Amino acid sequence: MGKQLLKTNKHSTTLEEVLNGNKKGFKKLLPFLGPAFIAAIAYIDPGNFATNIAAGSKYGYLLLWVILFSNIMALIIQSLSAKLGIATGKNLPEIAKEEFPKPVSIGLWIQGEIVIIATDLAEFIGAALGIYLLFGIPLLEASIIAAIGSFAILELQRRGYRSLEAGITSMLFIVVLSFVVQMFFSKPDINSVFNGLLTPKFEGVDSVVLAAGILGATVMPHAIYLHSALIQNRIVGNTLKEKKQIFRFEFLDILIAMLIAGFINAAMLIVSSALFHKNGLFVEDLDVAFHYFGELLNPLSATLFGLGLLIAGLSSSSVGTMSGDVIMQGFINYRIPIYLRRVITMVPPITIIAIGVNPTTALVVSQVVLSFGIGFALVPLILFTSSRRIMGGLVNRLWLTIVSWIIAIVIISLNIFILIQTFM
Repeated sequence: MGKQLLKTNKHSTTLEEVLNGNKKGFKKLLPFLGPAFIAAIAYIDPGNFATNIAAGSKYGYLLLWVILFSNIMALIIQSLSAKLGIATGKNLPEIAKEEFPKPVSIGLWIQGEIVIIATDLAEFIGAALGIYLLFGIPLLEASIIAAIGSFAILELQRRGYRSLEAGITSMLFIVVLSFVVQMFFSKPDINSVFNGLLTPKFEGVDSVVLAAGILGATVMPHAIYLHSALIQNRIVGNTLKEKKQIFRFEFLDILIAMLIAGFINAAMLIVSSALFHKNGLFVEDLDVAFHYFGELLNPLSATLFGLGLLIAGLSSSSVGTMSGDVIMQGFINYRIPIYLRRVITMVPPITIIAIGVNPTTALVVSQVVLSFGIGFALVPLILFTSSRRIMGGLVNRLWLTIVSWIIAIVIISLNIFILIQTFM
């Protein structure tokens, strides 16, 4: 966020100031809502569109439980990230710079920048593809329009964190609305939906690969880095009791945001199951999905799908840019102007579009790179939040540390599986 991130931190206030007055219920929670909604955008990026549509069209409702488990994992991971920022007043890269030798910090910064490039690749191409599908504008020209749109979202930061959070949250709810309507049109089988959610199982190696892809597209490394930065100085607790109270409020923010993101991901797979799998269609390309929505349902359904893809791509690309700023500032204590970073990260996707690479193929490759990066964010996060020296009274309880390591092992193992399958 460059200078805008510092400007945002100046808006931080104390818990006493926030709770001053007779606010009750939702009004009491309202000042704490926002950070998780920005981080949640990473959980519905175009990579999720690709994996969920493919999984639903090939296996029906079979892998719905994977989305449920992925969101539970994401809830725990994002909670750890937020708690780190609340307890220390620092973000994850800043703590890593203090705790690790300099060469390790530099290495983590380099891999973090690679992750951001991969993130921008998926999200920028998704936005350009959405413009292409909606308006028939060639992909290269559509990518230029997407670039202008992403700059407009970044400009919201100049108005402060509330404007940014309101803008991102509005986009999130537009995507929600588009898939609510899609589910109404596609008429899914409710019994099959619940069976898919509550019955964990696979059907062959390919279903495991798609499940790993769903998980890899859901748990994103840059969201882990960013969330700790968004919360670190937003509302300050002066005592352990106040910090614990802030975390309880922030957990509700995370819970609401993850429920929304989980609903969107589940809706993608459900709609794909009800429409494509039911008709014997295996759909891997998003442009093919768009045309089938129009043919099998109606033009409005196709438009809503394209609109959801466009908005998810634009909003998540801006979140990726913010994450890149946090990573550079934290690991090596250096910043470049946020708009220069945006220009730099736009070069790879525009180049890929210009040379004619299939957009969905590029999305898949970006997810492989992201799979490689998740461990470098997740392992330090668990190490730091399990340290009483760093966290004080907000240190993880033993059961949470054990659960967190199990989640890390599962995620890293599945992502290694993705890498092996991809290269073999």
